[in-house]
Amino acid sequence: MGTEHRTLHNRVLAVLGPAIAGGEYTSGHTFTLQGLEQGFGVSRTVAREAVRVLESMRLVVSRPRTGVRVRPREDWSVFDPQLIRWRLAGADRMEQLRSLNELRAALEPGAAASAAERGDPEERAQLVTLADRMVRTGRAGDLETFLELDVAFHRRVLELSGNEMFVGLTQVITEVLVARTSYDLMPHHPRTEALRLHSTVARAIRDGLPDVAEAAMRSIVTEVTIALEDNAPTSSQDVEATGADGVRHR
Repeated sequence: MGTEHRTLHNRVLAVLGPAIAGGEYTSGHTFTLQGLEQGFGVSRTVAREAVRVLESMRLVVSRPRTGVRVRPREDWSVFDPQLIRWRLAGADRMEQLRSLNELRAALEPGAAASAAERGDPEERAQLVTLADRMVRTGRAGDLETFLELDVAFHRRVLELSGNEMFVGLTQVITEVLVARTSYDLMPHHPRTEALRLHSTVARAIRDGLPDVAEAAMRSIVTEVTIALEDNAPTSSQDVEATGADGVRHR
């Protein structure tokens, strides 16, 4: 796919994907390839390839003679990182964050316990070094570096669990961490209690204490839940113009 072709393809997705994910087009709404071509000023090939990406996320289904139909929300591939990002960028951002954090609550405490029991001793010890760097960076207020370390920390816990199903959800967990910073839902300095809890998790995993690791990780997720509840829902301020196909162009 050439650069120009890819750019056009991405432009269609950048408008249509968030619009569907954000509920602007409800279940059963139908597009046509011809309408997409005209509305976006692209070729049939570009429109079809964009639809294929949306089909891969189960956002739409394409049928001969019936067009491209938006699928019910319960059919969507909700673990797809791109779909998560689109939903986080929309009006139901807080709802998506809450559901993702509930997933964390169900997943990460058990992963921490498994890491304490199964992880390689040397790699468990390295987790403490990572947590200590998080503490220093968090206290300094360097949120960009802190985010990188935070993502690495939680990824390592999932990897040390020895459970490939846990590891398979690493990117989903990452989206929660990134979104809190991207949408200004993080304090300028991470809370002292949150920093302490990360250190506790790391040391419990290093020392082979699964119950302590599990409890501390649960407290981390609970702290995030409380922080999210303290933030009022935000709505996107989108500027829209309607194309010839009825597609809203932002």
